[in-house]
Amino acid sequence: MKRVLISALIFIGTYMAAFSQELYVFTEPASNMPTKSIGVRITNEGMNNPDFMSRTIPEVMIGFNKNLMMHAQAFLSDMDGNYRLEGGSLYAKYRFLSLDEAHSHFRAAAFGRVSTSKRPTFTRDINLEGDNSGVQGGLILTQLLHKLALSATLGYAHAFKDNEGQVSGMPRPNNMLSYSLSSGYLVLPFVYKNYKEPNFNLYFEMLGKTDPSSGQSYLDLAPAVQVILNSTTRIDLGYRFQATGNIANRYTKNMYLIRAEFNFFNVLK
Repeated sequence: MKRVLISALIFIGTYMAAFSQELYVFTEPASNMPTKSIGVRITNEGMNNPDFMSRTIPEVMIGFNKNLMMHAQAFLSDMDGNYRLEGGSLYAKYRFLSLDEAHSHFRAAAFGRVSTSKRPTFTRDINLEGDNSGVQGGLILTQLLHKLALSATLGYAHAFKDNEGQVSGMPRPNNMLSYSLSSGYLVLPFVYKNYKEPNFNLYFEMLGKTDPSSGQSYLDLAPAVQVILNSTTRIDLGYRFQATGNIANRYTKNMYLIRAEFNFFNVLK
């Protein structure tokens, strides 16, 4: 039993050290969390639009096997007055390709999301993490090159029609093409010695969307930092800001993100 526990800890530490630079702050990688694992997240987002508003996202993640994982989220915010429950979301990701080499690998995955929200609609932008009800699907490609990880995401979202939530005179969201390019670099440790060593990662992501019907679009830049403690606890701090775009009344424009994540490995039977 002791030998099994030690082996599990070595695996967990090796996994977190090898893939920590893939744990992007604003997007998901093609890689999955370890098999039979559970993760718990709490995320806080804040923005001025023009007054300060914030959203809290509690989240549970489950790694069913090396290829399949799922997220369940709830959304709470004060964007429409008092702090309240806005809705929820289910996200699933299936890794269908893995190409492994020494100090590098390539992953490809497909993802899908279904979300519900009772927020009124003010913008053409579709945000399925709190602002809109709808579905989304897409592909993720991730390449690890020693300490550098690069990832690209392409997705397509459709917002459910909501006559009661539609604000008169405001554009109605319908379909949205999303795309991103993310990079992550493992700064510390310089040489990995054991699974208890803190990991420090730097990220830079480019996040864009285009409305196919109107041609309106935007591109955000999103730098972030991340610390991983004991290979189980993750702390993220990031900020996204618009570099260019012409979609009005966006909620995710100029937004900070703070997240704490706790992972429990090999807990599912």
